[in-house]
Amino acid sequence: MNVTATEHGEAHAPILQGLWESVRSGQEDILLSPYLPASYAFLTHILLCAPFLALDALGSVCLRVRSWRIAAGSGPPPSLRRWFDCFWRVLYRYLTTVLPATALFHTLRSPALPQLAPSCWQLFVEVFSCLLLFDTLFFIWHVSMHRVTWLYRNAHQLHHQHHTPFALAAQDSDSLELLSLLLLALSSAWAVGCHPLSEAVFHLINSWLAVEDHCGYELPWALPCMGGAPYHQVHHTLHSVNYAPYFIHWDVLFGTYRAPVKYSRPK
Repeated sequence: MNVTATEHGEAHAPILQGLWESVRSGQEDILLSPYLPASYAFLTHILLCAPFLALDALGSVCLRVRSWRIAAGSGPPPSLRRWFDCFWRVLYRYLTTVLPATALFHTLRSPALPQLAPSCWQLFVEVFSCLLLFDTLFFIWHVSMHRVTWLYRNAHQLHHQHHTPFALAAQDSDSLELLSLLLLALSSAWAVGCHPLSEAVFHLINSWLAVEDHCGYELPWALPCMGGAPYHQVHHTLHSVNYAPYFIHWDVLFGTYRAPVKYSRPK
């Protein structure tokens, strides 16, 4: 976020400049608040989970919707009670651990708000670079949490209580893991040197991909280089494969890739 206006020269896009000016207008205190990263992460996660809450609610009474789930033969979708229990656990960990820790990290970064927006190309490059870097860091950290017994028991085991995950469970983890993943995302944006607008887009996409990975539904727009929910559900079943969060190249290179099983769908 430490990007000055002069670093962007005249390359900013008029559309993005208008968007950035409207975001900045009278909002400097909010944008520079040390509590923004955790608040933004939590609220975007909840909002992105909402469509899958609706699908799970419909699936509890509609067999057709239930058949869209990856584990179509595993029973009904998670109940509303399970959703609300998960919500309160995630909220508690944000309030007690993630919010104060990321506030300190954000303060140490000394973020600045440049006058100019990034160009469309710069925004794309920064967001894509963040996704690649986060994917790499997450892969290393995820493998470590599985291979180091202490880390698995004290940081990651709680997340694996969900043998068949659902959208909100993407952040149903121990406080240590939840905090570490948000710090990895913030560090990725810092290392790339993102414009604040690029960083916001990265965190939004990052949250969506995490929700999609755990949603329990096979969505039609997954790219061949990305795993999606079927890929990640194999990890929750076998534990020793498919460690990367989004892309599959690291698992392919290190021999930990396992292709998901294709389920037949009713016509």
